[in-house]
Amino acid sequence: MQKLRYFTAGESHGQALIGTIEGLPAGLRISEDDIFQQLQRRQHGHGRGGRMKIETDRARLLTGVRHGKTMGGPVALLIENRDWKNWQTKMAVEEVDGTAAAVVIPRPGHADYAGAVKYAHEDIRNVLERASARETATRVALGTIARKLLSHFDIEIVSHVTRIGSAHNPFSVASLGSRDRMDFDVGQIGERADQSSVRCLDEGVALKMVDEIDAASKAKDTVGGIFEVVALNLPVGLGSHVHWDRKLDTRIAAAMMSIPAMKGVEIGLGFESASMPGSAVHDPIYYDENTGQYYRSRNHAGGLEGGITNGMPLVVGVAMKPISTLMKPLDSVNMQTKDKTAAHIERSDTCAVPAASVVGEAMLALVLADALLEKFGGDSMVELEERYVDWRRQNG
Repeated sequence: MQKLRYFTAGESHGQALIGTIEGLPAGLRISEDDIFQQLQRRQHGHGRGGRMKIETDRARLLTGVRHGKTMGGPVALLIENRDWKNWQTKMAVEEVDGTAAAVVIPRPGHADYAGAVKYAHEDIRNVLERASARETATRVALGTIARKLLSHFDIEIVSHVTRIGSAHNPFSVASLGSRDRMDFDVGQIGERADQSSVRCLDEGVALKMVDEIDAASKAKDTVGGIFEVVALNLPVGLGSHVHWDRKLDTRIAAAMMSIPAMKGVEIGLGFESASMPGSAVHDPIYYDENTGQYYRSRNHAGGLEGGITNGMPLVVGVAMKPISTLMKPLDSVNMQTKDKTAAHIERSDTCAVPAASVVGEAMLALVLADALLEKFGGDSMVELEERYVDWRRQNG
């Protein structure tokens, strides 16, 4: 991050999750209701586990906001864990009488084993509580603030699920020509996806996805998938080609891969382009004399060239592996006795791909808000808007 910095703290079954973000310009409108709406979206989706019935996440804004607007200082927020009442002894901050049963059997695919060895923990709960995807609720809350900044400049972020297990919807914004027509506007992707329990745009494929999840649940297994996140109305020039860590695709890939269980990221056609000739991959450039604008006949690059936005929709595909906790667990080892045994079971989901797509939106919002501030700067929304409008006036 070049201009924004954010941090999260908290454990899955601790008292609360905490997030802070600094570098925001003063005068940005934000409310707890804005954040609540996005947190609700994260909790939905076919295949979620029982905890979603316990937690109704709400964020309290603690600092940095006065009378509905940011003041220029760090913004801090808190999300209470409603299940804390059932974990006060197991997760107590102070020493307690007696010893809570230690988790000593790692789950394959989770941070359990590596984290326990790295931090010399005898109780794996010290690892799994922080490694849990519960932490992403804080990212969605902080990402909402970034979304508000972007939306002020008509930049919109949407997502949809393209695969769960073997059920696949081949639709991608990267496959559309710039002047293709669909039965709905690209800007409606988010709204249409939210109407589906698996956030899939194709009703027929959505039913197959539900069947995949139900079959996995019945088999006490889990299932992963792929989602696509799209940013619309971006200006040309966010990011840079001059250093590896300023390239926008570098920053996006790092942000997406930081989400628990994500195993692959692609921009535009991504991996598919590796098997195609260059003439079929790269996007021809044209100039419209009537509008005075450059345009492309397609968007296979996914809106990024050389680490810089090129004015086309930014398209990011993300692959999520199946969740590590299995109700029919794989083989593991008791790290105390070294005996072979079944892996530890922790409350979990069968599939969290739909929810992960919402987290992906939040992470992209944080990266793009940072890139916007990097390019245009400004300590207040007034100053930022003046610079952005002036740039638009010169560049169309």
